[in-house]
Amino acid sequence: MSDQRFLSLERPDEGEAMGLGECAFLRDAPEGARDRQLLIGDRFKVLERADGHAFGVSAKDGYVGYLPLGSLVDYIEPTHWVSALLTHAWPSPSIKSEPFVFLPMTARVRVLEEADGWCKVEVPGGTGFVPARHLRALGDWGESVVATAQAFKGTPYVWAGNEPGGIDCSGLVQIAFRSCGYSCPPDSDVQATMDGRALGSGEALLAGDLVFWKGHVAIASGERTVVHATAHHMAVVEEPIEEAVARIAASDTGPVTVRLRPNWAALRG
Repeated sequence: MSDQRFLSLERPDEGEAMGLGECAFLRDAPEGARDRQLLIGDRFKVLERADGHAFGVSAKDGYVGYLPLGSLVDYIEPTHWVSALLTHAWPSPSIKSEPFVFLPMTARVRVLEEADGWCKVEVPGGTGFVPARHLRALGDWGESVVATAQAFKGTPYVWAGNEPGGIDCSGLVQIAFRSCGYSCPPDSDVQATMDGRALGSGEALLAGDLVFWKGHVAIASGERTVVHATAHHMAVVEEPIEEAVARIAASDTGPVTVRLRPNWAALRG
């Protein structure tokens, strides 16, 4: 990508590979504006360190920015991803023990062993136990982008958020795509340029199509409905597309700019 927000690391040895030990916002400056939230287990290539912050690249999408050094730990090569909307790691395989790490959907972990419905995993600061039904092996992806997006209904709207504590429109699209094994950039303007086909004005929407406005994106859940994280509702909602289009057109955002049918085969991986 030529956009200055992104960087493609052509040499695999470029930068120091670190992992996210906690969910943290990638920022445009050490104390700057939030650009995108990274999740536990995400890989981050550190290019520079200064004043308690690391400048580098989010390996999953090439987003460049700053993270607090305290949010980074040694990178652990993952084997599984969190397929539940959210889960925790417990210090022992017992629901009566006190969970100590919050793990949102698409967070990455390394499973060490599985027994009696629990997976022993490597997590920041050591090991913990996660319910086996909350994890899936990398490559064993979700079946439906739309179903993932619908699972977030009611989640509060948070600018640049990427997890069930708070999410924005492009974060919802990225999580939904990544949960099903599809690559996806983090911002709506770049998502609008993903591999796919722009739909004609008379073409009906299919579930999984994307509808874009200036600075906003929604996922079609059917021919007449969309799921999106919207500041109007301050939440993820599913609503008739005619209502959304009319309301947004009357705002500063304006009319729909493009409707995109993703090239699913090209985005896989």
